[in-house]
Amino acid sequence: MPVGTIIKDADTGKVILDIDEDGKTYLFAKGGRGGRGNSNFATPVNRTPRYAEPGRDGQSYNVELELKLLADVGLVGFPNAGKSTFISVISEAKPKIANYPFTTLEPNLGIVRVGDYDSFTVADIPGIIEGASDGKGLGIQFLKHIERTGTLLFMIDISSEDYDGDYHTLISELKKFSPALAKKKKILALTKADLIDDDGLKEAAKIKVKGYRGKPVIISSANGHNIQSLVKRLWDEIRAEEAIK
Repeated sequence: MPVGTIIKDADTGKVILDIDEDGKTYLFAKGGRGGRGNSNFATPVNRTPRYAEPGRDGQSYNVELELKLLADVGLVGFPNAGKSTFISVISEAKPKIANYPFTTLEPNLGIVRVGDYDSFTVADIPGIIEGASDGKGLGIQFLKHIERTGTLLFMIDISSEDYDGDYHTLISELKKFSPALAKKKKILALTKADLIDDDGLKEAAKIKVKGYRGKPVIISSANGHNIQSLVKRLWDEIRAEEAIK
């Protein structure tokens, strides 16, 4: 089974096994002991016995398998915030990209190369909208795929008229899904900087978003503005998390 698979009791929802380590052997249902075949009962007198010993039943469960992607960074944002373009620029992932909401209909996983030998993984999920926790849009069914990320990269379109409100909405929907998810390390990026001029970039550099500590990173996946700086920052955060562990 792929790493990230969770095996649950289908009747109670209880997690039986969490496969979270590559190359490790797991056992959750032990097979029954096999019975002895007829050759074990052969004697000089009865060389072809017609008797065999029945085996014993093994453990049996009614289970549900759930796959959660394992990634270092999870992308969070509204539909059409530039998440898919970003992951296509920094990795070899080839998500569907178009100028309309909900282009991403399923999670995408990209591997980002850092230098000659290092790399990290980024998970892009379908966009979140206000009310997602109540089933609006694509709902929050894909948020499970970023539950195991160490860092969340929030992405908001720089042309938004309410950065504070957008950020608050995203945080709120995450909290409704999982309070622990909303507490993860966060980096905020304002995307599509190629749509504003130099004076606009200077003004954007002064933007502060209520509830977010620090300054947002202004990026453009179209022209590469600050993309490598952001990749380096993500990599630094990942290494810092690993050092703590």
